[in-house]
Amino acid sequence: MLNFKRLNLEHNKRVIIISDIHGNLHLFKSLLEKVNYQSEDYLFINGDLCEKGDNSLEVIEFVRLLQESSSNVFITKGNCDVVHRYIIQEDKSIISYMKNRKKSVLNEMLNQHGKSLDEYTSLSELSKFYQKHYSEMIAWLEGLPIAFETENFIVVHAGIDPIKDWKLTDEETALNISSFLDKGHQANKLVIVGHWPVINYRSTSVSSHNPMIDIDKNIISIDGGNQIKQDGQLNALIIEGDTYSYTYVDNLSKYIIAHNDFGGCSNRVGTVAYPNYELKIIRQEEYFTLCENVKLGIEQWIKNEYIIEKNGTNFCRTDLSTTFLPVMRGEKVWVVDDGCAGYMLVKNVLGKIGWIEQ
Repeated sequence: MLNFKRLNLEHNKRVIIISDIHGNLHLFKSLLEKVNYQSEDYLFINGDLCEKGDNSLEVIEFVRLLQESSSNVFITKGNCDVVHRYIIQEDKSIISYMKNRKKSVLNEMLNQHGKSLDEYTSLSELSKFYQKHYSEMIAWLEGLPIAFETENFIVVHAGIDPIKDWKLTDEETALNISSFLDKGHQANKLVIVGHWPVINYRSTSVSSHNPMIDIDKNIISIDGGNQIKQDGQLNALIIEGDTYSYTYVDNLSKYIIAHNDFGGCSNRVGTVAYPNYELKIIRQEEYFTLCENVKLGIEQWIKNEYIIEKNGTNFCRTDLSTTFLPVMRGEKVWVVDDGCAGYMLVKNVLGKIGWIEQ
């Protein structure tokens, strides 16, 4: 049975749910400030404090202080919060992972003590380092619940198994299941998850990292792709009574004021997102190429600069909006990519992402 906790929340208090901070302390603090977080609020932090950002250790320390300062702070475990397990279990794959992902809490721990991975000749020796210097922190991370259940919702990092008694969910599912919104559940109450970036679901809708609130499926997915996507964001879901809203912060700082109206295009909306990058060229034009997304079987207009060829196969080189974004003269938009011919990739104040004419 899952390590979960049942909570009885006061209905008149605001609930704030944030997931996938991924070592980005600056954005996390900015988001708390933007939502005007107060200690009387219920604050859920739904896993993945660590990895991908610069400040995994600082995020852990800051979140622990939040928890100590208020009994209304609840933290779940995410898959990225238990990467130490690979060391302790002496899984050889962790070595290449640490070499390729410099921004890992495991590397931060080594750096904090003036050590490097190359100094250790065995996983057993490396494990002793972590258990000597970080046993208390590791114990705290391992002690985090997998899920919280309230009268109205469940908070779990990735998802639950589609079984009548969701508490029998396997931990691997709870921490790692992909594309949970597409799979569904039988819990008979709302399940709020992070883990799988919401933009991965938006292949045929306007590109956005905003939370997906699907009341029919009883799922809210809130991972905004922070530290993973070039235009990603850190989301906060806010519950006040029966009302759901959200806001976000991101790392985009450069903005422009649109000089002309741009009407967008009704048949050019969507996103190329992991893992569906393979393309079949249909027709190339001056700025965009009409392609078939091979795995999805749909047509998408891809900016020419983002198409690459490997061994005779075409790919989109990263996640990318295929939306033509309507803007009004005088509208403020934030720049994602202004280095392409003819068009600029931007995000508007509503979090919608797309191309506008330069």
